[in-house]
Amino acid sequence: MQRTVLDLWVGAFVVAGIAALVILAFKAGNMSTYNAAETYRLQAYFANVGGLKPTASVRSAGVLVGRVSSITLDTERYEAKVVVDIDKRYQFPTDTFANILTSGLLGEQYIGLLPGGDDEMLGEGGQFKKTQSAVVLEDLIGKFMVNQAEGGK
Repeated sequence: MQRTVLDLWVGAFVVAGIAALVILAFKAGNMSTYNAAETYRLQAYFANVGGLKPTASVRSAGVLVGRVSSITLDTERYEAKVVVDIDKRYQFPTDTFANILTSGLLGEQYIGLLPGGDDEMLGEGGQFKKTQSAVVLEDLIGKFMVNQAEGGK
């Protein structure tokens, strides 16, 4: 009887440990989910999305306000079409800037929203008119090298 109780406690701790690891993995991977009924969809077009991935976070003032739903190539504009799901608690003006940013020097990429001052708000199916594409590290290094070469002549 004593051995059975001990085995039960060990099993409970193992299950709790596995559950804690799963939760930690979801938090570390930004895989927490939104309730689709409590979001609205917006879209933005970017010339270059860099390493942006579906499920990437959408932040405003550092606060998580949504997630990237999908990234596709618009064959008419030849730009990346990014669809985001925004929590209904957060409303943004129609002149909001959508920028692809990087957390840290080589961290994950996310969409940063910089609200404008318009009185009209974006609604379901709306589009961010003002966007800034991802900064590609290789392009920056190339520009730096060219500037150094031209400055030395």
